[in-house]
Parts: sequence; C-alpha cells; structure tokens
Amino acid sequence: MKKVIATNNAPGAIGPYSQAIVANGMLFISGQIPINPATGNIVEGGINEQTEQVMKNLQAILAEAGCTFANVVKSTCLLSDMANFGAMNAIYGKYFTENPPARAAFAAKTLPKDVMVEIEMIAVL
Repeated sequence: MKKVIATNNAPGAIGPYSQAIVANGMLFISGQIPINPATGNIVEGGINEQTEQVMKNLQAILAEAGCTFANVVKSTCLLSDMANFGAMNAIYGKYFTENPPARAAFAAKTLPKDVMVEIEMIAVL
C-alpha cells in the first residue's frame, strides 16, 4: 500500500505524478527543480541559487513525511552541464554534513523548464 505525500511548501506536481510516495517504510521523492513554491516561478540566479531552492523544496517534502536529510539514503542529481557539478556539490553538501547518502550525478541534455539542476531522493522512515 502506498501513501501520497504533498505539501504547499514545495512546488505542486505539474503532471501525473506525486511530490512523494511512502511505500514499505521508504519515501520516494520526485525530482525537484528550482521553483519557488510561493511564486510558482524559477528562482533567479545561477546554479547556487537554483540548487539552494531545490534543496529547500526537498527539505519541505521530507518534513511533510516526518523526515530530515538524515533519513535520505539515495539521491540522484541531474545537471544541465557537468561544469556546474562543483557549485551544486558545495550547496548540496551543506545539507549532508554527516553520513551522506549514496548518490549519482548525471548531465542531462535538457531539464524541465530549462533549469540547471533537478534532484530526486529516497529516504527511509
């Protein structure tokens, strides 16, 4: 059995998917892009500002499920350009100061709304 997790503190789903799903003691968070949930717009700035917003969106979804970044066991980071990896990694690392999760990072030809970064996560409850 699965349970849908949704919060107004992160961007709403813009298609046939959920912000997150809980199933069998695990939380699966859909890829988050740098949309400010208060405005519905992509945040202004570069990779630093975009990564920060993505992490805030993920944090809001984790909180709605009763979790923190300490619960995250796997993340996947998608970048529009691997040249942005170092900057993304520096912001991402602020949220995982101890026992970081397993992770993969890939360059994607194009991300939704032409953003620079998208991150999805899996956490244990």
